[in-house]
Amino acid sequence: MRTKVIVDFALQFGVKIAFNENLIIEREGRFYLLNNQVKPLMIKNDFFYTGTFLGKTRKGKFFPSFNLLSMIATQEANRVVVDKKAGWLFICGRDIFKKGILKTYGKIQKNCHVLIINEFGECLGFGKVLAELEQQIPIDKNTLAITNVLDIGDFLRRERNV
Repeated sequence: MRTKVIVDFALQFGVKIAFNENLIIEREGRFYLLNNQVKPLMIKNDFFYTGTFLGKTRKGKFFPSFNLLSMIATQEANRVVVDKKAGWLFICGRDIFKKGILKTYGKIQKNCHVLIINEFGECLGFGKVLAELEQQIPIDKNTLAITNVLDIGDFLRRERNV
C-alpha cells in the first residue's frame, strides 16, 4: 500500500485520511497526489514535480509537506489555536508556552502531535505536546507546552544558510 506512510502520519493527529491509490505517485521517496486530468499525462515515471506534493520519506521516516498538513487540518485533527505572538514565534522556530494557546481541539495528551493553527485558521506547522493542556489544576502560564517539530518558517531559515 503506497499511501500507508501518509495514512500513518495523519493518524498521529487523530485523523483517518484516505487517498485514491491510483492518484498517488511515488518517485525516489517523494509522494505526489495527482488529479484525474493530470494522471493520464503521466506516461512514464520521469518527472521532477507533479500534482500536489504530500511529503517524502528518508531513512524510513516520513516528512510531510505543508500541503498535507493543511489537508489534515481541515479534518477533525488534534490541533491548537495560538495567539498572534505565539504564532509569530512558532514560525521563527520557537516553542509554544501555555499562555499563547487560545483553544484546543481533539484528544490532546502529553507526547502527542498537534497541528498549530493561527487565529485565521491557517496551519503553521506541528509540534509535540510536553505538558497537560486540559488539566483542572491551575498551570503556570509560562509553562512550556508544545515543542516545535516543523513550521512554515523552516524553508526560509534553510535558505538563509545556503
